[in-house]
Amino acid sequence: MPAPTVNAYINFSTGPSFAQAMILDTGILDTNILGDSASLIVDVSDQINYIQTARGRNPLVDQFQTGTLTLRIVDQNGDFNPSNPASPYYTYLTPMKKVQITATYNGVTYPIFAGFITSYLNTQPKDATEVAYTTIQAVDAFRLAYNAQISTVAGTSAGQLSGARINNILDQISWPATMRDIDAGLTTLQADPGTARTSLDAMQTVTDSEYGALYVSADGNFVFQDRNVTAGSIGGTVTTFNDNGTGISYANAIWKLDDTLVFNSAQISRAGGTPQTAINQASIDKYFIHSYNLQNLLMQTDAEALDYAQAYVASRAETSIRCDGIELDLYSPNYDTGIVAALSLDFFDPIRVVTTQPGGSTLDKTLQIFGVANTITPNSFRVFFTTLEPVIDALILDNTSGYGTLDYNVLSY
Repeated sequence: MPAPTVNAYINFSTGPSFAQAMILDTGILDTNILGDSASLIVDVSDQINYIQTARGRNPLVDQFQTGTLTLRIVDQNGDFNPSNPASPYYTYLTPMKKVQITATYNGVTYPIFAGFITSYLNTQPKDATEVAYTTIQAVDAFRLAYNAQISTVAGTSAGQLSGARINNILDQISWPATMRDIDAGLTTLQADPGTARTSLDAMQTVTDSEYGALYVSADGNFVFQDRNVTAGSIGGTVTTFNDNGTGISYANAIWKLDDTLVFNSAQISRAGGTPQTAINQASIDKYFIHSYNLQNLLMQTDAEALDYAQAYVASRAETSIRCDGIELDLYSPNYDTGIVAALSLDFFDPIRVVTTQPGGSTLDKTLQIFGVANTITPNSFRVFFTTLEPVIDALILDNTSGYGTLDYNVLSY
C-alpha cells in the first residue's frame, strides 16, 4: 500500500477547541462544537514542504514536556505572511491560532499533533521565480498552562483525590471538559496551598504527589494517569520490532548502557511533613550515590511520602543495556503493519525491540514508548520512538513482558 496521506490544517478560530464550530441548524451534533460563527479552517496539506513534531517525557525530571511543531509550507503568494496585507487571512495571522497535523492510512485518520502557533517566519527569495516559504512554529497546550498564573483554586478541599484536583485546576483556566482524559487518582491531597504559580506547576505538583503522569495527547487533550494505570501499562499488548524478519522491521535502533537513570537514594517530603528517605545500599556500593529529591508535595501523610521514595528507588536502583529508541521508515516497501504501528502507538505503549549483533547474539528488551517524533517531507515519513524503562515497577499478574516478577519487583503502593 502507499505511504500515509499527511493532512495539515490551520484553524483561525479563538479558544482551545480544534473542532469546527457548530452553528444551530447547520452543524453536526456530536461532531462539531457549539459556536456563534463558523471557524475559518484552512487546509494546507498540498503546500507541505517539511514537518517536524516532538512530544515526550524528560526522564531526568520525570515529567512530560511541551510538545512542539515545525511546519514549513510553500507560500508563493504570501498568504501566510502576516506582513502581507493582500493575504486573504491577513487579519487572522496572529499567534495562538490553532494547527493540526494528522495522517490518513487505509481509511483511518491518526492524530499526530494539535497545538497553538507561536510564530510565522516568511522566507522570501530575491528571485521571484524561486520558492517562498512560511515556517510555522507551534506548541501544545502545556505552553498555555505554563502561561496561565493562578493562586486560589476554586472547589478544592483537603482529602480530595488527585484527579479531582487536576480537574479543578483545568476549570480555573477554563479548559474545556471535552478536552480532558483525567483518571480519578489514588492519592488524597492536602488543601491547595493557594500560592501564586503557573497552572502547569500546580498540575505537576499534583501529578508528582500521585506518582502519576500528565501530558497532552496528539489530539490536544490533557491526560492525567494515576499510578495504577501508569504502573500497569507495561502489561499491555506488546508490539515487537525485530531485524530478522519475524516482527516489524525498523530503520535504526539505539542501544545504550549508562548510569543516567540510576537513582539509589530518594528524599520525598510533603508540605508540612518530615522528609522521608529511601536508599538502596547495594546500588550505592556499585554505582556511588545518585540522589533524587522532591519537596512540598501534597499527599496527606508521611507514610505515603515514604512509599513514594521506596517505590522510586526500587524502580531505578539498577541499570542495564536498554534501547533508547527506534526509527521507522514509513516509505519502506510492504510496510503495512509498520505504518499502522508508527501511527497508532503512543506514550506508555509497551514494545519489544530485538537487534541481532555481529557474531549472532541478540539484544532483546521490552520497554515503553515515552517520546514520539515525526519528520515528514513530500517524499519521506520517519517516526522515532523514544523508549525507556517503566516509570514505576509494579507486580503485574500474568505478565509476559519481563517486568513484574514475583520476589523481584515491588508491589506498587
